[in-house]
Amino acid sequence: MSKLDEICQRVVSDVDGALATALVDLDTGMLTGSHHTVPYFTQTYLDAVAAAAVDMFRGKTVSRVEDLLSKQRGDDTKHLVKEVQMTTDNTFHFMSIVPGKESTLMVLITQKSTNLGMGWSGLRAALKDVASA
Repeated sequence: MSKLDEICQRVVSDVDGALATALVDLDTGMLTGSHHTVPYFTQTYLDAVAAAAVDMFRGKTVSRVEDLLSKQRGDDTKHLVKEVQMTTDNTFHFMSIVPGKESTLMVLITQKSTNLGMGWSGLRAALKDVASA
């Protein structure tokens, strides 16, 4: 098991209600680390979630808004989105860029019973470990 997979496993173990954690390379869309406790999270499913996360942070519409801001401000405005929290019917998704690694995104998926503050706390604590790994 890689060091990044171990960090992901620790987050799932430490955050009450955590279902999965993954690290996504925003340049390639590839998973660089992951751990989950859900049997139906197949590789195909994980790859689709990674692609959706890339779209939220680096997709065409986000890039278009950044281009418009660059023209308006007269400077190069890129990669503005740093964190996203998304809620589905049954889950919370916490997503954050790893500090110092602008092309790496960490995603934590939890049950909706998870305290939002604890979800963010667990994710942000692991970001430091990922940054130094």
